[in-house]
Amino acid sequence: MRPEDIPRIRALPLFRDMDEGAFAEMLQAAYLQRFPPQVQLVAEGDPADFLYIVVDGAVEMFANANNRETTIMIVEPVATFILAAVLRDAVYLMSARTLKPSRVLMIPSEDLRAAMNKDAAFAGAMVRELATRYRGVIKQLKNQKLRTGVERLANYLLHLRQVQGGASQVELPVDKRTVAALLGMTPENLSRAFATLRPYGVAVEGSSVSLTKLADLEGLAKPIGLIDDPNV
Repeated sequence: MRPEDIPRIRALPLFRDMDEGAFAEMLQAAYLQRFPPQVQLVAEGDPADFLYIVVDGAVEMFANANNRETTIMIVEPVATFILAAVLRDAVYLMSARTLKPSRVLMIPSEDLRAAMNKDAAFAGAMVRELATRYRGVIKQLKNQKLRTGVERLANYLLHLRQVQGGASQVELPVDKRTVAALLGMTPENLSRAFATLRPYGVAVEGSSVSLTKLADLEGLAKPIGLIDDPNV
């Protein structure tokens, strides 16, 4: 790792309260690497040799079975993925690939577990990160099981509006096929869902989506904090 990268890594919530000596020792074998889009970082079923932390960019977590593939989640900065597998010294349950140019910090699993055993503050940060990942999965499960595809799409668009500054036009951060998989839909069902949302002020052109009847869209989506609030 380049010396100029160390202060930024040190400032991350996962590491800022860590003992200086334990932090330096852990980073001796770590890598901060740049990856172009569509690079597969891990494959499900492989041993969890590294903890990955997305510092810049975005990483798609996906899985395959019976000649089918689906997107599980999108990991954006600053967050870990595959933490549970690393802590259990188990295999990856998901694959991961970059969606855009990304910088990813890779910490060997053995070094991470050794640092947790030595440093209580770091162990606490890892537990909090694991809890955040777990709660995110529960929210995703509730979203899938308690909402129709149209409602999931409506809430997804409202979420994009919030994170993109509240404008009346949002940009899909990934292609529509990935959006469909993320929402538990087929591409055909996603197209039908967009058509269903037209009377609610939703117009899509390429990756741009206009939201001109916000109150109507919110009335359909019915966002609730226990699913949609990232701070809950």
